[in-house]
Amino acid sequence: MTVLIVRTFILYLIVVASMRIMGKRQIGEMQPSELVVAIMISDLASVPMQSIDFPLLSGVIPVLTLIVAEIFMSFAGLKSRFLRKIITGEPSIIIYNGHVNEKELRRLRFSMNDLLEQLRINNVPNIADVEMAMLETNGQISIIQKTDARSVTVKDLKIKDAQRSVLPCMLISDGDIVYKELKRSKKNIEWLKNQLKKRNINDIKEVFIASYDVNDGFYIQLKGEEDIIR
Repeated sequence: MTVLIVRTFILYLIVVASMRIMGKRQIGEMQPSELVVAIMISDLASVPMQSIDFPLLSGVIPVLTLIVAEIFMSFAGLKSRFLRKIITGEPSIIIYNGHVNEKELRRLRFSMNDLLEQLRINNVPNIADVEMAMLETNGQISIIQKTDARSVTVKDLKIKDAQRSVLPCMLISDGDIVYKELKRSKKNIEWLKNQLKKRNINDIKEVFIASYDVNDGFYIQLKGEEDIIR
């Protein structure tokens, strides 16, 4: 039993490391070749976990081979447009100027129900409002709406002093200072401690979360409390 647990843990670490080496894009929306590699890795890793008699190395070597092959093909695809087209394919225009490309839909075996569903998911219920829609190589649909159907933007309203949308900096998480976020906020430890003292908080460990936003200021939530202190 102990041997089985150790083998499973080793293979788990190898598969996780494999996905990390392949890159973040593989973890999100996968290209066809990436999906094939992910499926094959899971199959290859499952065999040594199920059978103790099967050599562990015989499961690890094919997994590593697949990783090297995928990385090589990814770099080759960056250099060659022709090879990239063979491996991942090309985006397909399925709607242009409000008109559905029926021929392309049939070629892709993409039904109108599928298309309408994707439009609704993207908050575009009317095909006539679509300037262009493309089926990407990862199976997602990119939609560009016509000018008169798009949402009004700050640029359209010509607002010069509009506030920028900036991701808040999580300075404290579960009682620990997040130094990377503190640096991003362009603040220092002394500033953070002063903010806590202003709110009668002497111990950072009492803080569940503390964030800083350039537009909305400083927020604190203590452990065991639901209300946020400003």
